[in-house]
Amino acid sequence: MTTATHEETLGFQTEVKQLLHLMIHSLYSNREIFLRELISNAADACDKLRYQALDNDALYEGDSELRIEIEHDAEAGTVTVRDNGIGMNRDEVIENLGTIARSGTAEFLKQLSGEQQKDARLIGQFGVGFYSGFIVADDITVRTRKAGTAQGDGVEWHSKGEGEFTVADIERETHGTEIVLHLKEDAGEFADDFRLQSLVRKYSDHIEVPVRMPKVETARDEDGNEIEGSETTTWETVNEATALWVRPKSELTDDEYKAFYKHVAHDFSDPLTWSHNKVEGKLEYTSLLYVPGRAPFDLYERDGARGVKLYVQRVFIMDDAEQFLPLYLRFIKGVLDTRDLSLNVSRELLQQDPQVEKIKSALTKRSLDMLKKLAKDSEAYQTFWNTFGSVLKEGPAEDHANREKIAGLLRFSSTHADSATQDQSLADYVSRMKENQQKVYYIVADGFNAAKNSPHLEVFRKKGIEVLLLHDRIDEWLMSHLTEFEGKSLVDVAKGDLDLGEIEDEEEKKAQEETAKAKEDLVKRVKEALGDEVQEVKVTHRLTDSPACVVLPEHEMGFQMRRIMEAAGQPMPEVKPILELNPEHALVARLEGVEGDGFEDLARILLDQAIIAEGGHLDDPAAYVKRLNALLSA
Repeated sequence: MTTATHEETLGFQTEVKQLLHLMIHSLYSNREIFLRELISNAADACDKLRYQALDNDALYEGDSELRIEIEHDAEAGTVTVRDNGIGMNRDEVIENLGTIARSGTAEFLKQLSGEQQKDARLIGQFGVGFYSGFIVADDITVRTRKAGTAQGDGVEWHSKGEGEFTVADIERETHGTEIVLHLKEDAGEFADDFRLQSLVRKYSDHIEVPVRMPKVETARDEDGNEIEGSETTTWETVNEATALWVRPKSELTDDEYKAFYKHVAHDFSDPLTWSHNKVEGKLEYTSLLYVPGRAPFDLYERDGARGVKLYVQRVFIMDDAEQFLPLYLRFIKGVLDTRDLSLNVSRELLQQDPQVEKIKSALTKRSLDMLKKLAKDSEAYQTFWNTFGSVLKEGPAEDHANREKIAGLLRFSSTHADSATQDQSLADYVSRMKENQQKVYYIVADGFNAAKNSPHLEVFRKKGIEVLLLHDRIDEWLMSHLTEFEGKSLVDVAKGDLDLGEIEDEEEKKAQEETAKAKEDLVKRVKEALGDEVQEVKVTHRLTDSPACVVLPEHEMGFQMRRIMEAAGQPMPEVKPILELNPEHALVARLEGVEGDGFEDLARILLDQAIIAEGGHLDDPAAYVKRLNALLSA
């Protein structure tokens, strides 16, 4: 029993009163953080003693095994957290637990408003973590003695969190600090072995100082029955006490990396690859990033949980720190540990921190480099692409600075393989380009077969020119932001005039001009027959087997994107297609010889067929069927 002497009652600093009120009344949504903060403070105290003992080994007082201990008493409703760290003297107790010097608390309080008051996840970064004890306790006692001082220099601090505290001198045999929390009636859940152990593993698993809890073991007789009075208490370390990411890469095995991924990502399968890096200099941080082997259920929910686990000096801060990676890399999992962030409760302020942007830029580059390296293993990369490819396709629109890097990671279907599997890169395409070819050609459709069999590809197949077959819903939006690759422009073959450039010789171009001139009367008649249904009618050289096709102006939104927008309820301005006729086709030759109403019917049939072949929908399908039946029965 310690006897308190020189006891005095003091009032809290005004800011502390405000903070205590906040703790007690506003931060119930994340009550469990109190243990994280107390363990973090205890670990800091142990680190300080370890540092000071380098010059003065006597500070250990014969106890150099630094540790943190947690006990609970369910009957008394208490939780005790103690350490054998540096401890505090009387003046330090008053300064650290009665005022909040140099902690930025005034700024902290000023930033709190509305829902921000409920977000306590970053509170420790303001140096006010001790007061989070009042979230779960209505009475706190602190007993401490500074290492290297006499046993009679112990100090006891006590407060009910109501505006004042008492400080008294006590005898204390051991150095370090002990905090006794008298739990509120509704916080009894924390006086439980399993609950406390799970919180240690969740928040403080990688604190370097071992966190120990008592374990009671009872001897048993030959029949397996417990022997009364044989209970012995041992101390069990409940945290790993080592942060895997701070260990040198040379010391870590692949199995250790994989096991840590499963722990950090809550995944049962192995990751595809990972990248472990330590950065020193103006910006100091360690990152360990993983590419998962399978997609989470909420991958396509852009508001779903995502981001890396954020630690500050091995102390867990938040699970999904989404500010450090762009949205198109939301599948990346891992850990970021840094000391350079001036964190606070407000997520908005965290986002505006210039250090966050620098780290985000570096981690983005690191992630893309990791994927580039993975791409050297075609089988592993195909697994990645099949799982996350459509998410990565969001990249060129969101990240202009890395557009070329992202473009190199994209994969598409192509007429080269004629397979629905997206396994062809833009670099592969460029390497196979024909002599004098200056453009990368692609077509967008609602499905692979629609793209593969599009009439627009006929001249390309004839000339042996490769065309990318884009059939994901996001593809047209992607290509509106990805206009070139390695100096080659990307061209939609279903938009604007078809210009094959130097691939066509002068004789071909001259023949096309002569054909267009010879068919001027036919083109004029078709335009008059179709009226406002088309923007223009012209003779084309892009078709070899089909009689006609529809084309959009070069900078107009494509048919696929229009259908997606309309399906989402977005009103779209009406755009008339351009009808292109194949002068070599028998139906066009027949059309040329038809007069009267039959000419208009056949012209409309050609237009409707072209719209259907493109994947579009007719305004009046019944009229098309009626005209076609009349043609067939004539």
